Amino acid sequence: MKMVGIVIASHGQFAEGIQQSGSMIFGEQQDVKAVTLKPSEGPDDFRAHVQEAVASLSDPEDVLFLVDLWGGTPFNQINNLLTDHKDKWAIVTGLNLPMLIEAYGARMGETTAQEIASHILEVAKDGVKVKPEELAPKEPASATSPAQAQPVATNGTVGKPGDMDYVLTRIDSRLLHGQVATAWTKSVSPNRIIVVSDAVAKDDLRKNLIQQAAPIGVKAHVVPVDHMIELAKDKEHFGGQRVLLLFENPEDVLRAVEGGVPLKTINVGSMAHSVGKVQPNKVLAFDQTDVDTFKKLKEKGLQFDVRKVPGDGGENMDNILKKAESELQAQKA
Repeated sequence: MKMVGIVIASHGQFAEGIQQSGSMIFGEQQDVKAVTLKPSEGPDDFRAHVQEAVASLSDPEDVLFLVDLWGGTPFNQINNLLTDHKDKWAIVTGLNLPMLIEAYGARMGETTAQEIASHILEVAKDGVKVKPEELAPKEPASATSPAQAQPVATNGTVGKPGDMDYVLTRIDSRLLHGQVATAWTKSVSPNRIIVVSDAVAKDDLRKNLIQQAAPIGVKAHVVPVDHMIELAKDKEHFGGQRVLLLFENPEDVLRAVEGGVPLKTINVGSMAHSVGKVQPNKVLAFDQTDVDTFKKLKEKGLQFDVRKVPGDGGENMDNILKKAESELQAQKA
């Protein structure tokens, strides 16, 4: 699939550093180049680096430039090159990590550099926040009248009969973190993220952090397993909700399925290592209970999608479980 090329440009090594950060969150990306202006270089040197980077892209005619500072040398040199590509190229300044991650997600669809540039502006601005919150300037009151507002149930969910649409169910011991809040949210487009965990539901600090980590336009909730079972049975208030479920472990998933949550496929993303567990691949660690639980889930007809991020190739869960079981047996010997 064709993707818009991205050139990240900055004074010093900022561009290289933020590219590395983006890869940690979203995975390695093709057609992304970092270009830096070194202290020993001048404008002509930087311009030559940019031209080299653009020439190396799959489609040099459709390029998005993410630049650190409006009016600085990197911007000025790229802006000079833009003259011959006004219909295709685009520059966005004020480079930050939310901007880069949103650009990565946006280019996964059929789109252009200029469309992405327009799309990522609000995300980049919203990435600038302050703590304590009262230091932030007051937002103007919404112009939407009560009569225009969509009716909302008392639990904060738009009331509508029907079933939830489970767009992704993921096992991830880190729960809601960068890869989920960006890559997976962009891939499956939920309007609700529900963390299902008895332990986290009792921890006000973790609940608060999860709610703050939710991406723009998506609400995050934390509920115990039994409460999730009840929500799944509610046919009055959750119809049409596109829900991304996050579990810490397979045991909670099994409880939910046995309680009636209608799940079909489980994305297995990350299971942290601890004492007594074996690690058959880089991101998954199992004890015997975990292995047995996955077998029970398979017996109930569930499918497994073993991937950290959407762009990864899937791994075979049966092979992973066999390797884990073999390592567990060797551990006992």
